[in-house]
Amino acid sequence: MDHTAHHTQTGHDHATHEGHHGPAGHGTQTGAGASWGTAVRATLHCLTGCAIGEILGMVIGTALMWGNVPTMILAITLAFLFGYSFTLFAVIRAGLDLKSAIAVAFAADTVSIAVMETVDNGIIALVPGAMDAHLSDALFWSALLGGFVVAFLVTTPVNKWMIGRGKGHAVVHAHH
Repeated sequence: MDHTAHHTQTGHDHATHEGHHGPAGHGTQTGAGASWGTAVRATLHCLTGCAIGEILGMVIGTALMWGNVPTMILAITLAFLFGYSFTLFAVIRAGLDLKSAIAVAFAADTVSIAVMETVDNGIIALVPGAMDAHLSDALFWSALLGGFVVAFLVTTPVNKWMIGRGKGHAVVHAHH
């Protein structure tokens, strides 16, 4: 989620903003947990960073003619790196110091990225021939993009549950 549109001063009143209800974060209703819209936005935020990192890792590993395992390790590592970086930069812009921003990024995104990467890479591993497909093959891109879609569908309810309990992406909203 892009946090640049929000106030960067500490102590501003979230209750005065439309859609900010209750302690669990944006778009929640007191006692009702997170809204689906909030969960979708948080998941899309996570998916964007993960997709950039994972695609970059796959492209680098394939271009360097690495095997499947080192390429997947690089892709997963970069997915976590880019996933965390999106949150990290947002909370630094909101005024957090680097150490605090890193802690917030880890708290906000670790479960979401882990679920997303497990599902996405599981899909890729299960699609016959996808692991051996080249960047120019439709199978490579369809398995990768299909994995992202399934990962999004699985991760969104996880994020909804976590945000509704003040965890995951809700941690970010406490710092802007």
